[in-house]
Amino acid sequence: MQRDQLADFLRRRREAIRPAEVGLADGPRRRTVGLRREEVAMLAGMSVDYVVRLEQGRSSQPSTQLLGALARALRLSDDERDHLFHLAGHRPPPADGVARLARAGLMRMLDLLGDTPALVLSDLGEVLAQNRADVLLMGDHTGFSGDRRYVVHRWFTEPAARALCPPEEQEYQARQLVADLRAAVGRRSGDAAVAGLVDRLRAASADFRRLWAEHEVAVRRADRKTMLHPRVGRLVMDCETLVTPDQGQQLLVLTAADAETRERLELLRVLGIEEFPARATDTPAR
Repeated sequence: MQRDQLADFLRRRREAIRPAEVGLADGPRRRTVGLRREEVAMLAGMSVDYVVRLEQGRSSQPSTQLLGALARALRLSDDERDHLFHLAGHRPPPADGVARLARAGLMRMLDLLGDTPALVLSDLGEVLAQNRADVLLMGDHTGFSGDRRYVVHRWFTEPAARALCPPEEQEYQARQLVADLRAAVGRRSGDAAVAGLVDRLRAASADFRRLWAEHEVAVRRADRKTMLHPRVGRLVMDCETLVTPDQGQQLLVLTAADAETRERLELLRVLGIEEFPARATDTPAR
């Protein structure tokens, strides 16, 4: 671990970001160059004290999870992210494969969308990043580990994962998830990690085995879904998916499909996040 170089890199990247780039106000009385340390801590979900110690070269070796959170908070490019991992004494995440970080450009788009719920997904349905509006809508889905990272795995193995989806739409959503996974498997032929995910799902869920055997293939681009939110009730959302050129990551944007849903989303923004039952419910993110 190169503590001094890591400290310098983090400090300079923090100072290079304008608050508006990450959705923060940039008022006339602001004297700090770039982001404040407490703002980086808030965006990365860590303590201010740890950010200070990192920038002063006094920290212990940060974990790969913490480095990923810092890379997202500082909107690092792929090259900058890899450099961050090297300075911290870790191997960077693979450019391809299951474990990835949201691309810097997609993170900036999340910020620009403001109060419009949006999230970044891997091609296997792992939620890589969410904006605040999406966390309010669906809960925080970025902290799962193992196979639970994937929406399709939670959907078929955890009953609570289907709680936001009305019963009459669950078969349709299940088919869409399986068809999308089938398309990803086709694109990544020979990838042992992807094949392993499918094998574990087939072993764990009779419903998944049934749908997988039908060999339906579909990449989702646009959709309309109904959500039963625990705080504001029924929401009808239009979903648009923007895919990166290599089809490795997707930006999913959700907008209200009717006036009643718009009013309920506005109420949800007013209520805030304090009492949202964290990870008690789930919904297909794609």
